[in-house]
Amino acid sequence: MKGFREWRRRKPTLRWTPHRRGTIRLRRLAPAAWLAAPLLAALLLPLAVIPLHRDHNDPSAVPEATAHPAAPELPAAADAPQVSVYLSRSGQIESLPLEDYVTGVIAAEMPADFELEALKAQAVAARTFILRRLLAGDTSGVPVPGADVTDTVSHQAYVSKDTLEQQWALGGKSAELAKLRRAVKETRGVIMTYKGQPITASFFASSGGYTENSEDYWSATVPYLRSVASPWEQEITPNFKVSHTFSTEELLSKLGVNTASSSKESIPATSHSSVFAITQPISAEGTPFMKVLSLTTGHHIKEISIGGVVFSGREVREKLHLRSSQFTWSIHGTQIVITTYGNGHSVGMSQWGANGMAKEGKTATQILKHYYSGISFNQVSTLLKK
Repeated sequence: MKGFREWRRRKPTLRWTPHRRGTIRLRRLAPAAWLAAPLLAALLLPLAVIPLHRDHNDPSAVPEATAHPAAPELPAAADAPQVSVYLSRSGQIESLPLEDYVTGVIAAEMPADFELEALKAQAVAARTFILRRLLAGDTSGVPVPGADVTDTVSHQAYVSKDTLEQQWALGGKSAELAKLRRAVKETRGVIMTYKGQPITASFFASSGGYTENSEDYWSATVPYLRSVASPWEQEITPNFKVSHTFSTEELLSKLGVNTASSSKESIPATSHSSVFAITQPISAEGTPFMKVLSLTTGHHIKEISIGGVVFSGREVREKLHLRSSQFTWSIHGTQIVITTYGNGHSVGMSQWGANGMAKEGKTATQILKHYYSGISFNQVSTLLKK
């Protein structure tokens, strides 16, 4: 999930019951039923059954997809939830079993040549995200009635079942699709919980070395979305560092600063690191033009003064369309070059970090427990009691 929705008050727990037409309806379940569901220690085993045996000194050593036998389609359980997806291009709604939906998500969200354990971690995160929405009856961000979620990064990106069949299964990518289905099959029904509740399983592309505390990017403090070290991305992520060049006037205009009252004179050529440097670029008037005021626990910019106006790191990222809020800059005359590190909001699981961990032999269980602090694993079926 690259997008994120504000937390709402939790609604009473819901229960799935089959409808006579084969669809699934919701019925309220007593709150005690949540707490009565035991945590199943055996759930950890399916996430770790495939050890990795490869040369970890070679970062490009990814197992060949053809080495994985084709996994069969997953039969839908009679009481399994259906997911209704709004397809943004066609405007149609596609309804399908939960596990098929998860396959479509990991097809869109993670390259199929990623390590199997990383794909399994993504499958658990995707399944957890959608189950939380279904149980809460949360349809926020869905433009039409009748859908639970969209196929965009506002929720989770998703490849439709028809596209998987036509462009993957019949289009020369059957081995890749079999690998994705294997990741789903080997984690079938597994979700992450915190105190018996499905977590908000946020994820993103890559960090600049650390993930963020939830409150440092969003407003709510979430105990399992804590800042952790994520050093694996730097060596394996394409475009880990990306630079953007702005004129002083363009930058101030995009930030909404009144350019009429701001100097357009050249600023002495210098640079600044958002993490390590102490010295600041000095404007023609002798005051810092860009100055970091504070950093987050995850080493991203928390507050920064630009042209005399204070912004959050998130505001600068969004207003300038930067890849992340961890950035450095250099100033050359009236040109400002901003260099970002990583890609995304940096809250939750780093997808490239997960792949880096898997390359080192870590299991999906270990990956998820690293990026989501203090979580447990549970089965969908325990939360959908009859």
